Amino acid sequence: MEVPVRRLAGSCSALLLSTVLTAHAQTPGASSAGFEKKNYNYSEWTKGLFSEVVTVTHPGKMIFLAGVGAEDESGGRGTIRHVGDFAGQCRYAYDKIKRLLAAHGATMNDVVKAVTYVTDVRNLPEAGKCRTEALGGAPQPVHTFLNINQLAWPGMLVEVDVTAVTAAP
Repeated sequence: MEVPVRRLAGSCSALLLSTVLTAHAQTPGASSAGFEKKNYNYSEWTKGLFSEVVTVTHPGKMIFLAGVGAEDESGGRGTIRHVGDFAGQCRYAYDKIKRLLAAHGATMNDVVKAVTYVTDVRNLPEAGKCRTEALGGAPQPVHTFLNINQLAWPGMLVEVDVTAVTAAP
């Protein structure tokens, strides 16, 4: 009988957590054709910076972008634009992200998760400013910021990995 009691306790905890989560919605989210996306924040300091949780309900199309940096799309392999300019590389990366999303019927409003990789943690404020500008008023997605030793190519200062969700076609 020990296992069923634990399952019941776990189910009650999940129901309570679900009820609490529902009460903390940051934005009502996008809703169309039975598809709904909601952003949640539980810590005051995260509001306006990033969402702590994004939920997606019902079928949709998920779009996963590989890490996007300042690699020159028309240049040779490993050619980096804006060498030494963090803000320039960040803006260029987000411009590419917008183009890639558009090619698949999505916008920055559809981004539910972002991971930003930088080679110098001192660029955190500039990275946040760059992301907020790129979102252009869209809800802040779930976001993770990582400081690492080196990115894919010498000279890369920032790389952004995003996941977006749209209503099913």
